[in-house]
Formats: sequence, structure tokens, C-alpha cells
Amino acid sequence: QVQLVESGGGLVQAGGSLSLSCVPITSTFSSYAVSWFRQAPGKEREFVAGINWSGSITDYGDSVNGRFTISRDNAKNTVYLQMNNLKPEDTAVYYCAARETHMVVTSAGAMDYWGKGTLVTVSS
Repeated sequence: QVQLVESGGGLVQAGGSLSLSCVPITSTFSSYAVSWFRQAPGKEREFVAGINWSGSITDYGDSVNGRFTISRDNAKNTVYLQMNNLKPEDTAVYYCAARETHMVVTSAGAMDYWGKGTLVTVSS
């Protein structure tokens, strides 16, 4: 069982930046693919970014491509999501999720473990 904890959310003005972190508190996840999803009020959960177990392959949702960067440091057991040029429509709860596979995972239904989320609010 892998328990994930997200941190780094908060309130930021449009055009600003935030960096989120995801850490497993009960295990290591160097053999896991990790992805970020987000869910805004009244909307479905949306794929944001994913990274494979080694960090060599990444993928992004269309709405964040070019603005967000996912990375990982397996020595520090941490996955990061750097969010730049934030827009009000990026406002959502951001979730970290993991699956023990070498591939990037973009489907929420395919993830095995989830964090409780961290709120990102972007003001206009």
C-alpha cells in the first residue's frame, strides 16, 4: 500500500507560479509511474501530467502543455509539478496518483494509489 501526500498548493495571481510536491509516506515509489490530476468544482477529474518510473518519459494534458513541468527525484522520493503562467481556469484540487508500472499513465481509472489533494486557487 502506498500513501501519497501532496503539498505546495495555495493562492496565486494569474501569471504566477506554484510548485507542487508528491511524497509517499509509507513506501518508496521509484518503480512507480506517477501522475497529477486535477478536479475543479462541478467538473470531471482531468489528467494534468505524468512521468514514468525513471523520469525519462513525460506526458501532459493539452491545457497545461508548455506551462507545467513534471519531474522526479527518486533519491529524494519526490515527484514535482512546476506550474508557470497560471490561469484562473487552473483553479482546482490537484491530486498525485501512482501505479507500479514503467509506462506513463494518463487515465485516472488506471491509477492504484491517490493522495488527498492540494487546492490551487488562481485569482484573476
